[in-house]
Amino acid sequence: MKEWITGRNPVTEVIQAKRRQVFRLLFAAGIEEKGKILDLRKMAQSRKIPIEMVPREKLLKMGENPQGVAAEVSAYPYVDISDILAAAAEKQEDLFLLVLDVIQNPQNLGSLVRTAEAAGVHGILIPQHRAAEVTPAVVTASAGASESMLIAQANLNRALEDLKKQGVWVVGLDGGPDSRPIEDLDLTGPIALVVGNEGEGMRQLVRQTCDFVAALPMKGHIESLNAAVAGSIAIYLTFLERLRKQKN
Repeated sequence: MKEWITGRNPVTEVIQAKRRQVFRLLFAAGIEEKGKILDLRKMAQSRKIPIEMVPREKLLKMGENPQGVAAEVSAYPYVDISDILAAAAEKQEDLFLLVLDVIQNPQNLGSLVRTAEAAGVHGILIPQHRAAEVTPAVVTASAGASESMLIAQANLNRALEDLKKQGVWVVGLDGGPDSRPIEDLDLTGPIALVVGNEGEGMRQLVRQTCDFVAALPMKGHIESLNAAVAGSIAIYLTFLERLRKQKN
């Protein structure tokens, strides 16, 4: 299966990551070849990727704000959970896994992938069904961070149970009455951080699998945050706590 990735950063990340086959690179006719565009041309030439100049109107039909560039590529390369565990072990770090329980909005998925990559998350686990997958829209929303992030698809309940047997603590994010303040939890060991669906939160079976359910502190009148915002805050709170531990 082939698909089109548009935008200068996403296309750059696809080519640099070398995880997908790139069949051809399209530039808008008359585009100024400097900066990222010049870099893309050099990368394409070094990897012998065919380059074509096409009318700008053609690119505008391929994706939102293509910025004068598009790449025809192979499908997104999902990994196995074992690959994520191996990546953490190779870095000699405690596992930091993000689990997304039926996130359905591609923008939210892309935002969470981007935050996870910036915070050093080793990998992301998403369900096999009923959830957003890594589409070109998600690649764009993540600014190409999806290309260097290890993402696996699995039955979440089964995967989380297996991870718990390996000593991973499963922490769900939810603002329910039985939730514990996230600042009271130790987030420095092997962690699987679970973020629930935009509307319903975590599914009941996934919630029951969690060792702890954590809530973000809220001071204003708003009772909840967007899933991508709440998840991003929780990712960074975990990242900062682990960073402090490393420095001590």
